[in-house]
Amino acid sequence: MESPNLPMPGYKAHEYLLVLRPHQELWDRIVKLKESFATSYKLHSNRPTKPHIALVQFTNWSMMEERLIQRLHTIAMGIIPFKVELKDFGTFPTHTIYIQVLSREPLKELTNSLKEARRLMTINQEFKPHFLEEPVIPLARKLKPWQYEKGWLEYAHRQFTGRFIADNMLLLKRPSGDKGPYQILQRFEFQNLPVATRQGQLFSC
Repeated sequence: MESPNLPMPGYKAHEYLLVLRPHQELWDRIVKLKESFATSYKLHSNRPTKPHIALVQFTNWSMMEERLIQRLHTIAMGIIPFKVELKDFGTFPTHTIYIQVLSREPLKELTNSLKEARRLMTINQEFKPHFLEEPVIPLARKLKPWQYEKGWLEYAHRQFTGRFIADNMLLLKRPSGDKGPYQILQRFEFQNLPVATRQGQLFSC
């Protein structure tokens, strides 16, 4: 994602990513799978990313963080924790192999809820938030043709199952234009609280 070229001296732009992460045991299984793929198909310059399901990616000024965090906290308060089912592998031809996510409906509902905060994720008309409509856990991305072809020849027939309860989401950040790893900024718990309680929390901020 390119760094926004705006006349805002003194203000820093950051890239943000809102994600679901599996529990530790499943996390470890997926990490080992990603490392095995990277070794087998020589992804030395493509360091395996940490396992997650991306919900929305966006760029914004860091001065907007406090308001955004308050809004996401209020949204998360109303979300019902749900089961996420993972099964086998799929691809985005011709560059990505991923673990398939079967739990589409609750993820779609979560994404729609997050769109309530769209304005706080938008820096301008050029840099709008990107809501991920295809939930997956990437195994390997930005593959060369031979890596993709050989990798998919193997993983198209491999089996994988896993599940976890999504009871929170994480907001990650890194400086705009930085290709390094994201850092955790905030964790939001899904609490399934009624609207009145959430509104009271919002107005008390």
